[in-house]
Amino acid sequence: MKKILFIHSAGDLYGSGKIMLFAIDALISTGYSCHVYLPEEGPLVKELRSKGCKVNIMELGILRRKYQNPIGLINRIFALSRAIFKIGQMIKKENFDLVYSNTTAVLCGAIATKIYGVKHLWHIHEIIESPRIFAKFLGYMIQNFSDKAIAVSTPVKRHWDQLYSHDKSVIHIIYNGLPLKDFNISKSTLRNELQLGENDVVIGMVGRVHHWKGQGYFLEIANHLRKKHDNVKFVMVGDAFPGYEYIYDELKEKKDQFSLNEVVYDLGFRKDIPNLLKGFDLFVLPSTLPDPLPTVVLEAMGMSLPVVATKHGGALEMVVNEKTGIHIPWNDAEKAAQLISPLVENQDRRLEYGRNGRVRLESEFSLPSFKNNIIQSVSDV
Repeated sequence: MKKILFIHSAGDLYGSGKIMLFAIDALISTGYSCHVYLPEEGPLVKELRSKGCKVNIMELGILRRKYQNPIGLINRIFALSRAIFKIGQMIKKENFDLVYSNTTAVLCGAIATKIYGVKHLWHIHEIIESPRIFAKFLGYMIQNFSDKAIAVSTPVKRHWDQLYSHDKSVIHIIYNGLPLKDFNISKSTLRNELQLGENDVVIGMVGRVHHWKGQGYFLEIANHLRKKHDNVKFVMVGDAFPGYEYIYDELKEKKDQFSLNEVVYDLGFRKDIPNLLKGFDLFVLPSTLPDPLPTVVLEAMGMSLPVVATKHGGALEMVVNEKTGIHIPWNDAEKAAQLISPLVENQDRRLEYGRNGRVRLESEFSLPSFKNNIIQSVSDV
């Protein structure tokens, strides 16, 4: 039996963690044994153990923006060194055939495999543009410390290749996929929970609270839409990345500034995402930096929701403008609201875009296709 060590950057159950679960499902079904290292406890741990994975919690020297200062960098160097040593010891003890690093935030696996002579596959979910020197360093790592790398979209591959490209790129594209059965639900409890009216148009977003995920921009758009439509309500779902809890205060100030407290509902972390999406009329991805291939957009498409997405990153490959949703600017809330407004007014168009999105999900982003591609990529390393 071949053994794979997965290394992931968080214990949560958001996009990249969910995709790793699907990859592990596929590999276990073909006879692989999967071990997982995580930096923290969280809902992902229970899911992994239910699949028979061995899970270890340890400091992995994860790269976060909060460490981008002299003291923080020293902290990361020591943490990374310890993680590389421990992973190296585990590689020797368990005789892993492959180390699978999930996200560019984890460097320890890539370096340990170079030292101990084990194959390494890197699954890249991010587009990192700044600081430029750090992005170029990661590009160098991907090209020189991977036997193979998987990018979740064309913009992701293009971004890293142009940062550090050889004659032959190690990066291949595999689109994320979703299990459609999870999105075949007929009713939502959201409107009852929030005591919303029958004629209210519910506009929602789902995502970790982070400086580029666009929660603040979502509120700016909400402010403009609320001035034109008296039946719009806005729902925000998601908690903060560790170290970014201060953004809650910024969001509260913005809600107070725009007097949005009566129309904006912040639900925090929720496990029942399909249930919540079913209660939306319109889904918004307000990312202010390129989002590589946001899983939540696929989830919204799975619920037959029209998707409004900022016009960059993987959303350009996912959302067909004026067919499954619309593209909006990432830096002009008033213009974004003007583009969204016709969808607020036109239920038939919302339903049409939603149906088209579901068809596109089934044809382009199926889970069986994703799993087959992952199995093939691992076997080719």
